Amino acid sequence: MALRTAHNDELALADLLDRALNKGVVLWGEATISLAGVELVYVGLKVLVASYGTAERFRGATRSGARLIKSEGI
Repeated sequence: MALRTAHNDELALADLLDRALNKGVVLWGEATISLAGVELVYVGLKVLVASYGTAERFRGATRSGARLIKSEGI
């Protein structure tokens, strides 16, 4: 599957990784193991994949109370 940009050029893997590190990606998942209706193990995982500069920008935005998502979209 090839990703396309607005100019119909193929997006290279390096470009995709650069965009993900520049914008930041959050992976979030949960898993529960239960036996006979009794929850035995719960695992929650939250991972932020971003460059150091992007993570610092997020940290500064949350400290100042600024919104991370613009009103017109991400």
